[in-house]
Amino acid sequence: MNSASAESIPAGLAGAPQVDVTVPPRREPPGNGSWTLGRWCMLIALIYAAHVILLFAFGARKQIVPRPVADVPALELANEAGEWFALNDPTLFALPHPGDYASANRIQTPVSQQPSFHWTEPPGWLPLPAAELGTVFNQFMQTNQFAGIELQLKPPLILDAPEVPVEPVLAQISTLLIQGDIARRQLLNQIEVPSLPYNDVIVPSQVQVVVDAAGNVISAILLPSDNPLEAAGHLDVADQRALELARTARFAPAPQLTVGRLIFNWHTVPVTNTNDPGH
Repeated sequence: MNSASAESIPAGLAGAPQVDVTVPPRREPPGNGSWTLGRWCMLIALIYAAHVILLFAFGARKQIVPRPVADVPALELANEAGEWFALNDPTLFALPHPGDYASANRIQTPVSQQPSFHWTEPPGWLPLPAAELGTVFNQFMQTNQFAGIELQLKPPLILDAPEVPVEPVLAQISTLLIQGDIARRQLLNQIEVPSLPYNDVIVPSQVQVVVDAAGNVISAILLPSDNPLEAAGHLDVADQRALELARTARFAPAPQLTVGRLIFNWHTVPVTNTNDPGH
């Protein structure tokens, strides 16, 4: 029994009979030993050599040609974009530039054309006397008289003046004149404009009317005369009579309102008064 075993026995068992126990050394199982660095380097070298041999054996021996570049975005300046980039120049308005007004006028010098000595005078045409045109022809015709032959192919014309009836200057009856858009619509009823008893001429009465779709006059307004001289010739009785006749007018139906003017030209009848010797 060795000393290590004796030290490991407890003190209470010192007097007991001692048995010699010997532990055999631990033996490593076969095949679990670690590789050395040399073995690892040899394995890596063999793998690299096999890889190189495979590359040379099966690799393609073609010249490397770069692929053409296609569908690549390109940067291109827009038209007249240089003027906008010129605004980034801090000296654009402080220093002269080739494109400004002063530099352009200073750089462009006027080119004077030298006169050429090989020239010809422009043709000077003689004036054309318009009053003497045909003078030679007239003189020739005066010295050569030819006898004319008159051919009677048609009978002579008998001129007759038409008879024009002489109409009186003043109208003999009162008349109605329709103007404006209502002139396109037919007047359904006949309006008899009477002659008024008056010893002077009466200015025509003008009435502006508005006709509805059914053809009835819904508005009648007496229009004043633009001429101050004619305004004095108006007669209240004639104007009131014109308003009454205008309201009785009936026109053909239409899809909308129509505005027009009725002009009453009055015929006057002289008034005879036996009691007044002045008339």
